[in-house]
Amino acid sequence: MSLTTQTQKNLVAAVSTKKVLRFPRPDSPRIIAYDCGIKFNIVRYLLNEEKVDLTVVPFDYDLETNPENIIYYGIFISNGPGNPEMCTETIKTLRWILGQEKPKPVFGICLGNQLLALAAGARTYKLKYGNRGMNQPAIDMRTTKCYITPQNHGFAVDMETLPYEWKTFFLNANDKTNEGIIHRTKPFLSVQFHPEACGGPTDTAFLFKIFIDLVREHHIA
Repeated sequence: MSLTTQTQKNLVAAVSTKKVLRFPRPDSPRIIAYDCGIKFNIVRYLLNEEKVDLTVVPFDYDLETNPENIIYYGIFISNGPGNPEMCTETIKTLRWILGQEKPKPVFGICLGNQLLALAAGARTYKLKYGNRGMNQPAIDMRTTKCYITPQNHGFAVDMETLPYEWKTFFLNANDKTNEGIIHRTKPFLSVQFHPEACGGPTDTAFLFKIFIDLVREHHIA
């Protein structure tokens, strides 16, 4: 794939679902997942491990108008290919979500981390080689504990451009690039790696539980 294809074309549009997909589970946390190139194992993990009521929508689904009248209590933003700046529709919806008076929890992984950062007002940039493979060390900045994570991305979040309300969640121990962001007071978080890896290490699968617990707390509140 040429550099021009990676940076100037909306590759997400080519891989995202074209229709809304429902995976109902009565009396369970209702999650809406943006398919930016979502891995099936993420769907499987949310359904089988976290037991959620899941609705998967196209990357450009307008949640502000919500034409399908989807009921949801949390928003998941998936992985996906290419330049995050090309996903203008997703970024627009995320900005609307972040600006709500009573915002619902948001969790993004991989491309979802970059999209959340762009929606928050930060910038992203192209890495020379990217971080690939199943052994990337990511430091949890809350505890300084280092986890071995699977990754496959060519862009990164510019931490220097994060607004004050946001901070670095995880940091790559090798090249010191951003591995996640988290809001200081609101239920918004994302990571650059794949917590549900298959194959690969699942040391950070607890992040899904953090997200689902936030969804339950805010639904009850």
